[in-house]
Amino acid sequence: MSFLTLAPRTTPSGYLLPSIHSAAPLFTQQPNPNTQAVVTEHWTKLILSYARHRRLFILRVEDAEAAGNDWDEILRNEQINRRLLPSHLVYIMADMVAKNRAVYEPARQTRSVLLYWRTPEEWAEALHGWADSTGQLNMILTFYDIIEPPVPSPLSGIPMTLLRKAITVLAKTSRAQIIWVADGEGVRFLAGNTNK
Repeated sequence: MSFLTLAPRTTPSGYLLPSIHSAAPLFTQQPNPNTQAVVTEHWTKLILSYARHRRLFILRVEDAEAAGNDWDEILRNEQINRRLLPSHLVYIMADMVAKNRAVYEPARQTRSVLLYWRTPEEWAEALHGWADSTGQLNMILTFYDIIEPPVPSPLSGIPMTLLRKAITVLAKTSRAQIIWVADGEGVRFLAGNTNK
């Protein structure tokens, strides 16, 4: 019988899996609450880091139920014949929501989360920085202009829910103003006072 060495390895997408991903106990829900807390923290870091690497925003319980999705590289480890069970993923997602590292999306269900690999506050700073660097302060932009800009940006593809939260953060600091336009909602980014 051969033993796998716990070593980092690179996935086909170029993500560097930490060595803990080769430890079978990571894939099993632990009966000891302290041990499970450690396992959950490892999974949370892994999920958020991988989501950032792949620019994934949504994680669903179904991603652990069936193979062939964007999450296979981390929810499964064929080398040790392990996969994260859906019930374990439900537990991890609930912990992430409780610690404000994700929110249930859509609301009022527990099978799908919007991941905060950047917090709404971090997205707000990225959004304002993008508007400033592209010369779009004081211009009215539709939400579509931000999500699907003509030139790809760090905000391309951001879910509407997350975009709204980021704009709300900026509005509270007088650096954005929501405006109704013919196509729906728009936003005007303002220089604002960043010393608040």
